[in-house]
Amino acid sequence: MRPLTAINLIILGSSFAITFSLAAVLVVVLVLGDEYPRLQAEFETLLKSLVVFLGMTSISAASFFTLIKLHALRYWAQGAMWLGLVATGWYYWP
Repeated sequence: MRPLTAINLIILGSSFAITFSLAAVLVVVLVLGDEYPRLQAEFETLLKSLVVFLGMTSISAASFFTLIKLHALRYWAQGAMWLGLVATGWYYWP
C-alpha cells in the first residue's frame, strides 16, 4: 500500500468512527430527549456535526476508492478530500 493510500485510509477510518459515534449519540438523544431538556437543546448541534462528518466520510471513501482503482479522477478526489478536511477543521476551529 502506498503512503498516500494509507493516509487516506486513516482519514476514512477516523471520519467513519466519528460519524458512527455521532449517529449513536443521536439515537440516544432521540430516545431520551423528552425526559431530559438539556439533551434536546443539543440536538441541532449534534445533527450539524453528523452531517459534516457524514460528508467527510463520503468524500474520503470516494477518494480511497479512486486511489485503489487508479481511476483517472483520483487526483480530483484527493483534492476534494483535503479540501473537506481543511473545511471540517475550519468549521470546528474555536
